[in-house]
Amino acid sequence: MEFKPSEPFTVGVELEVQILSTHDYNLIRGSVDLLALLKKVEHPGQVKPEITESMIEMATSIHRGHRTLLAELGAMRDAVVRQAQRLNLAIAGGGSHPFQRWSEQRIFPGERFFQLHDLYGYLAKQFTVFGQHIHVGVESGDDAIYLTHLMARYVPHFMALSASSPYSQGVDTAFDSSRLNSISAFPLSGTIPFVRSWSEFLEYFETMKALGVVDSMKDFYWDIRPKPEYGTIEIRVCDTPLTVQRAAALAAYAQALARYLLTSRPRLPSQDVYRVYSFNRFLACRFGLEGGLIDAYARARCLIKDDIAATLDLIAPHIEELDAGDAAREIRSVLDTGRNDAGWLREASRRTGSLANAVRMSAELWAKGEVLPAV
Repeated sequence: MEFKPSEPFTVGVELEVQILSTHDYNLIRGSVDLLALLKKVEHPGQVKPEITESMIEMATSIHRGHRTLLAELGAMRDAVVRQAQRLNLAIAGGGSHPFQRWSEQRIFPGERFFQLHDLYGYLAKQFTVFGQHIHVGVESGDDAIYLTHLMARYVPHFMALSASSPYSQGVDTAFDSSRLNSISAFPLSGTIPFVRSWSEFLEYFETMKALGVVDSMKDFYWDIRPKPEYGTIEIRVCDTPLTVQRAAALAAYAQALARYLLTSRPRLPSQDVYRVYSFNRFLACRFGLEGGLIDAYARARCLIKDDIAATLDLIAPHIEELDAGDAAREIRSVLDTGRNDAGWLREASRRTGSLANAVRMSAELWAKGEVLPAV
């Protein structure tokens, strides 16, 4: 399994989005027909099936900066929304659908999806949750391992900023991100083992393959994982935001942070990060921006929102070099208001008195392509 080098700090995004009925704004099995229509029209990027028929994945091409990434995401969104409207469907972001029932979902007809269903049983249908995956290019497998370990300290940032799944099965979970609890049920979720080089990782991988645990890197559902065929690391902890603007800003934040970590090499990987990792992850999912974060390097604790603000200051030169000022302002606006997408959804539900209306509003927000307005 050779690591294919890529241009450092290039970035790409995958977004899993919801397919909705415009009758009741529940999830609907529409991906087969929607994908058939999309094959007939030109659009950037790729639109692919996901494990159940009420979701699809939008995957961008490779970008050097925030502006072109946002432009492509916007064009892809517009194409998907137009074809969905022809089928009387709507599209929305969000890490979970507030009131869908997992037992009503249908596995998309594909060999790998059927294999996953045979292996994981009901968990496969419960995997009808929606995430953003961010790919950042690196030059070597050793760089990928280093960056994967160093990024682990910042995982709560991405969880809190993207959190958009406060509801599940019609109930407010009291979590800002309930989506990640669904993923945690899978046996190969969590974090990469504490290997120090690509060659050491290959030994681990080949052992797991020989034991019949995995066939490929796809079988690891880690929060961050190397992707040797792409020459990237893949950050997988984000809920799908309610707008492509937020999605592009998160990707630009990851890009600038990766540039800082790989060019400055501020510290060595530490197992201490993984000793507090699960607790930090829980606090980010549960409380979002108001959650605590234990910095294993500094032996200190702070609020996630304060740590994000300090990190934005730290990586400001890299944000400037990457021409990502608009993305940084988007993230600072979340900190200034103290409200992520989970807060927006809760407020929409409270004001309208209906989860269905909150979903309708989120679909309108997605289609209009606007930044998050006050509800």
